[in-house]
Amino acid sequence: MYLEHLSLTDFRSYAQVDLPLQPGITILLGSNGLGKTNLVEAVGYLSTLGSHRVSSDAPLLRFGTERAIVRARLVRGLQAVSVEVEINAGRANRARINRANPVRARDVLGICRTVLFAPEDLGLVKGDPSNRRRFLDELLVTLLPRHVATRSDYERVLKQRNALLKSAKSRMYSRSSEVESLSSTLDVWDQHMAVAGARLLSARLELLDRLRPHLATAYAQLTDGSKALAAHYRSTLDGALTDDGLSESGGIPAAAEVPVEGIEELTGRYVQAFAAARRREMERGLSLVGPHRDELELMLGQAPARGYASHGETWSVALALRLAAYYVLLEDGAQDNNGPILILDDVFAELDVHRRDRLAAIVASAEQVLVTAAVEADVPGGLKGAHIRVIPGGIEADNG
Repeated sequence: MYLEHLSLTDFRSYAQVDLPLQPGITILLGSNGLGKTNLVEAVGYLSTLGSHRVSSDAPLLRFGTERAIVRARLVRGLQAVSVEVEINAGRANRARINRANPVRARDVLGICRTVLFAPEDLGLVKGDPSNRRRFLDELLVTLLPRHVATRSDYERVLKQRNALLKSAKSRMYSRSSEVESLSSTLDVWDQHMAVAGARLLSARLELLDRLRPHLATAYAQLTDGSKALAAHYRSTLDGALTDDGLSESGGIPAAAEVPVEGIEELTGRYVQAFAAARRREMERGLSLVGPHRDELELMLGQAPARGYASHGETWSVALALRLAAYYVLLEDGAQDNNGPILILDDVFAELDVHRRDRLAAIVASAEQVLVTAAVEADVPGGLKGAHIRVIPGGIEADNG
């Protein structure tokens, strides 16, 4: 699959811009601040309905406007599809597929598949566990869009349960009848959250099984092979974890994992875990058990990559995560020409020459690669393709 045309209206710095593209490699060149990243950010938004730079949609709207529109024409084999997403201020976003009647924005998920590399990816290794959970969940939704409901159902139940626990915290020492009533209500929400959590955890574990061999391969491709990269899923079913991924006793827990079990078995384990944590959760006023506090631990050799990897190794681990995601999506889309678009946003400027060349050699054969760079010298010589110059407010072909 490749992106044939991108059109933006009131998105970030662009009042209006049209970007024609072709298969192969396209290099977007321009000084920092002119809008190169805005263009590829819009492509990534079509894939995940989120930005790799900000956590909300508000900054995506051009200042002073009430909506932004991202339109794209994608080609998959002999078929083409048009997708439009309308990003609105203060109301729900909408979408259109092939100019049909408006649908929910989430209905376009899975049509445009992308894997985006960016300097922010260092946070996948150095940042807190939420970065790694988001990586898994975004890949999960790209691969299997039905899991957007899995995520949203869990987040909805978690929000309701946290509100109840917060109320319980303030009333723990009230009359026994009030405490009993709260406890009974919590029993009901425990069951809801156990089911929703089991579905999300099961989906993550199945995805990780698919990701692991590609992760090891990608890291070996990027390095001299002296260390191996592995990923372990640490669940709060095996003991409470802090927001920083540590055990609540303060240390780094062993890398034991919850096995891939059926939904019913995982649901039962969550119900038991919630019961065991009930007192602590009521004292804290929040949910201490569930996929929202799990950790994807990245092991480089015998040590955790976070905190032990050098700067260069950290970059290699981050790149390997993105490449592994690319390989999973490429494998999944092989039968229907639905391989992902690769986006490399100002990545090469951050890498040493060896990692630049190795990454360039790996991605050069992809059906479509979009590269942004401030100067052409940042782009490895092995990446040859069309050049587009980004200028204030728009673009122009680079004939140089």
